[in-house]
Amino acid sequence: MSERRQLINLAYRLLGSLAEAEDAVQETYARWYAMSPEQRDGIRSPAAWLTTVASRICLDVLGSARARRERYVGEWVPEPLPDPADWVSGSPGGTPDPADRVTLDESVSMAFLVVLESMTPAQRVAFVLHDVFGYSFAEVAEISGRTPVACRQLATSARRRIRASQSHATPAARQAGIVRSFKQAWEAKDIDALIGILDPGATMTADGGGLVSAVLYPIEGGEEIARYVVELASRTARDVTILERAVNGQPGLVAQLDGVIVTVFAFEMAGERIKHIWAVRNPDKLRPWTTA
Repeated sequence: MSERRQLINLAYRLLGSLAEAEDAVQETYARWYAMSPEQRDGIRSPAAWLTTVASRICLDVLGSARARRERYVGEWVPEPLPDPADWVSGSPGGTPDPADRVTLDESVSMAFLVVLESMTPAQRVAFVLHDVFGYSFAEVAEISGRTPVACRQLATSARRRIRASQSHATPAARQAGIVRSFKQAWEAKDIDALIGILDPGATMTADGGGLVSAVLYPIEGGEEIARYVVELASRTARDVTILERAVNGQPGLVAQLDGVIVTVFAFEMAGERIKHIWAVRNPDKLRPWTTA
């Protein structure tokens, strides 16, 4: 069971969904305990066995995810994660199990996960296992059922996608300042200030999953986004509160209604401006943020 946290971290990066990651890890352990004690004793490295099985389960899930997401209502955005200090558990007493937490670093930023979503399942598995978790290509090959050369090529093509999508890095403190300025301009319904904060080619994507209201298609353009969020602020109930929170380890915002988080906003910067906004409203994806 000491491997559980490592498996959760791996599966979340592979799947972009904490719920699916937990299911994959649960299935991994189910297969472990389905073996006889003698069979388990015969496994030289339980950690390697668990990682291999979890990765293969995730690979299968990724293969079927494309078809499921084609039926998804609106845009699909990876599941956002709170700062560990804000992690809420549905367990009795609300105490989170540290083994169920995901270590937050640049490999789980929303921008990074969105790029991972654009990869083929084979590219994603090869890249995450090798570049993020440090497995050799020989190990990746054994896990994925491909040759080491093929895995190297997959990781290389995935790396190109990552590089092509990356913007000039903005220091974390500056990111927080930009997000704060966006929040203040939004609350003040100051369209001109918002346009100044947003990149002219900015994109805003909302994910309601068909369960709550959300824009079904990305909003393109800084001015269009500014006008949309001001209109949204004008229509929003007065008891909605916007708070600054870390989202996947990056400065973000959350919207609270009657004390319950109903939307999580993640951002990507391009220099001094906001390039992307992801607004996650699907309540199934906000489970770590809300009490059961």
